[in-house]
Amino acid sequence: MKRFYIHTIGCQMNVSDSSKLCGLLSSLGYSPASETGDADLVVVNTCTIRAKARQKAMSLVGRLAARKRSDPGLTICVSGCVAQEEGEGIIRMFPEVDIVLGTAALERMPVHLRRIEAGGGPVVDTDMTAGGDFDLITGPVTGVSHFVTIMRGCDNFCTYCVVPYVRGREFSRPPSRIVEEIRSLVARGVREVTLLGQNVNSYGKDKNGCSFARLLGMVNEIEGLLRIRFTTSHPKDLSPGLVDAFRNLDRLCSHIHLPVQSGSDRILERMNRKYTREEYLEKLETLRSAREGIALSSDIIVGFPGESERDFQQTLDLVRQVEFDSIFAFIYSDRPLAPASKFSDKVDEDEKRRRINTLLSLQNSISRRKNIEFEGRVIEVLVEGKSGRSGNGAALQWTGRDTTNRVVNFTVPGDCPGGAAVRPGCLAQVRIEAGLAHSLKGRAVAIADAFANVAVA
Repeated sequence: MKRFYIHTIGCQMNVSDSSKLCGLLSSLGYSPASETGDADLVVVNTCTIRAKARQKAMSLVGRLAARKRSDPGLTICVSGCVAQEEGEGIIRMFPEVDIVLGTAALERMPVHLRRIEAGGGPVVDTDMTAGGDFDLITGPVTGVSHFVTIMRGCDNFCTYCVVPYVRGREFSRPPSRIVEEIRSLVARGVREVTLLGQNVNSYGKDKNGCSFARLLGMVNEIEGLLRIRFTTSHPKDLSPGLVDAFRNLDRLCSHIHLPVQSGSDRILERMNRKYTREEYLEKLETLRSAREGIALSSDIIVGFPGESERDFQQTLDLVRQVEFDSIFAFIYSDRPLAPASKFSDKVDEDEKRRRINTLLSLQNSISRRKNIEFEGRVIEVLVEGKSGRSGNGAALQWTGRDTTNRVVNFTVPGDCPGGAAVRPGCLAQVRIEAGLAHSLKGRAVAIADAFANVAVA
């Protein structure tokens, strides 16, 4: 039996795509390998959002190409956003690559594999118009939390971003298929889903049908599902209906990731974000009024072309004002298809590094302080698995997340009610003993079986 290995770089959408590709290859008779060296087929699922992600992918492809010179039976596939962006250029760079598979071509992998196995030459498939629904393919369920793609593509054309060019325009999956997929996942032991899209807030707009808020309501009714998360949201499309969802839906987690990118109106306009700093802050206030204690996370880019020290200080001021629970901070890098790559007023690389270090230092202090406020509280944690030994080596630690998306590592004392039956998917009541910069530590005081009275396939 031939074996495959998928190396995934990038966002949750890539993780979801790789999972489905794993299911597709398994249906063809392939079995998964534990590392690239044991595989007959290696898929590198790439990301081009940041220059570093592309460099990482191409470095791995280069190593695989070198291996193939002495192991001609190896099949190499490059998929994802770099594949979509560069197409034939990948074959010119690495003639050893067999298949270049664009973002809309993953479902056609079986056809291309048969061609390669029959001795055909390299295949480049970056057609974004050919049909089918790759999302109908089911990947393996390996935990209690699972990604569910609800839409693909983006219509926003932010000047720093290549997603509309490599993922295409917005396309929403039918709500009935999404609900059907989640019901199937719940029957297989999933208790939490994260709904995925480049901009989930615009779900349904391309079909003049079901809104994202309405879809959330439908998912909220699925028996056996405990938690709903989603990512990513665009601030300009945050609707009153979505705010009401946080007010009314009991399974919707108390967390939203709402990328602001900059605290400067001048930079936001250059980025083509289509909202102002004040409009962003107003949306956060409506969310906080709808759901007490909602956690806010964000993306911020430093060193965007033309960003002055004043612009950067405005970003720091916004971070201080909002007090995000966490952020993902990025140094701006030119992407070949993005309009901002043609802007001439670049920021010095050393200055970019200074700014990101300053930003991260500020956010780390905010995150640590907010996490310390959890000390002494008892919070509900969805158990995801074991996290290793505790510091003294005496007790096994478990890990999971609370509804605000905080990682919680905890021990289960011998006298904890229900503790003997703890397993992934259980709900743990955890007393927090320490708030760290990026996680919480505690001790379980009770464990409940989330699988009780729910049929699991």
